[in-house]
Amino acid sequence: QVQLVESGGGLVQAGGSLRLSCAASGSIFSINAMCWYRQAPGKLRELVAAITSGGRTNYVDSVKGRFTISRDNAKNTVYLQMNSLKPEDTAVYLCNANIRTTGWPSYEYDYWGQGTQVTVSS
Repeated sequence: QVQLVESGGGLVQAGGSLRLSCAASGSIFSINAMCWYRQAPGKLRELVAAITSGGRTNYVDSVKGRFTISRDNAKNTVYLQMNSLKPEDTAVYLCNANIRTTGWPSYEYDYWGQGTQVTVSS
């Protein structure tokens, strides 16, 4: 069994910063891509940032230059540093990871965290 646990959300004023963390634990053989999504009320879930196992990153245009995704492979953890936050960044942020499990047979699944609320006040 695999779990993803997020932390680091909260309330911040516009222009402020937050750092989200997501730690994976359990029967992990390897982790491929790790991503951060967000979902605001009444809106579709949006891919915010992604990072491959080799460290290549991609961002949605609205956060380029403000957010940075990184990962610590030794800790099975992905981070999202969010700077210059705007009210439109307000959402539940969810961690996603493509993980191959240990054991036989081994499975590769997309796992999700429970989400962490980020609220940016104007």
